[in-house]
Amino acid sequence: MKHVIPMVRMADMMPIAVIVILILIAWLLLSCIRIVPQGQAYVLENLGRFKGVWDAGLHFKVPFFERIVRKVSLKEQVLDFPPQPVITKDNVTISIDSVVFARVFDPKLYTYGVESPISGLQNLSATTLRNIIGEMELDQTLTSRDAINKKMEAILDVATDPWGIKVTRVELKNIMPPKEIEEVMTKQMRAERERRQTVLEAQAHQEAVVSRAEGDKQAKILTAEAERDAAIALAEGRARSIELVYQAEAEGLKKLKDAAIDDSVLKLKGLEALKNVADGRATKIYMPSDLASIVSTLGVAGEALGVGDATPVDHSPKVTAAVETDPCCEDNGEGGKEASLTSAMIQADIESHGLHN
Repeated sequence: MKHVIPMVRMADMMPIAVIVILILIAWLLLSCIRIVPQGQAYVLENLGRFKGVWDAGLHFKVPFFERIVRKVSLKEQVLDFPPQPVITKDNVTISIDSVVFARVFDPKLYTYGVESPISGLQNLSATTLRNIIGEMELDQTLTSRDAINKKMEAILDVATDPWGIKVTRVELKNIMPPKEIEEVMTKQMRAERERRQTVLEAQAHQEAVVSRAEGDKQAKILTAEAERDAAIALAEGRARSIELVYQAEAEGLKKLKDAAIDDSVLKLKGLEALKNVADGRATKIYMPSDLASIVSTLGVAGEALGVGDATPVDHSPKVTAAVETDPCCEDNGEGGKEASLTSAMIQADIESHGLHN
């Protein structure tokens, strides 16, 4: 009876053990099934040796022999490294904050190429930055960000190839010089702006003076041309007026000749001439040689000589009509005034010859 009871108990426990073993086997099998998500890669080892890289998808590993060493992200990473103190060629210490864009292109090299890839990239970036800035002066550093970025990208990309890392881009986020250097740069910038303002003002003044001189030059040229044209027109008008006067006199003489004037008309004209001569101001009178033919004119001659009524001779200057100038021409310079005066003289000459209506 004693041996029967343990055997019964063992028979009762066998199904439970089988169930436990089956559960463990199922769990083990499920743990060997892995799904790799998109954008990642798993590095697999077999008994401590590299076996392969799992890409995105469903995979199965051999239990107890294979294991996943590292899960690597294939996405591009943005590595913002802390500011680094850097000394320029002219011995100025500045702080530069850089950003590196990189991605893993070979998970095997990324796992076995270096112990800590990100830390190694950070230190390599700092040393490369110091080497590049050490060959440049402060002003060149502040104005050559693109050149520095390209140099750093080329150097880091070549240096990180054995690590399975591809450096796609490098940017300098901040360049911070010391405060005293910032104050000096601010003063320099202010002085440069003031210099530019002074130069611009001088150029504007020069252009204004040149423009004013050009305007005065053109005005004088136009004035000279206007006076020249006025003188030419004046000369032409004077010549024309003289020509018309003498032409009128010639026509008058021709008409007198064609009219066949008799002695009575000639005597009448002689009396008119004597009237003009003997206007009470003449002290000498020229008489024609033919006295017998003009005895009848002695009365007129006596009046002219003051005989008979003893009329005194008027010695005051003869009043002549004032020469009126054209007010429209007086405001046009010396040429206009001369033209106005000449026109008035021509008018007076015409009136004196009896050609005015």
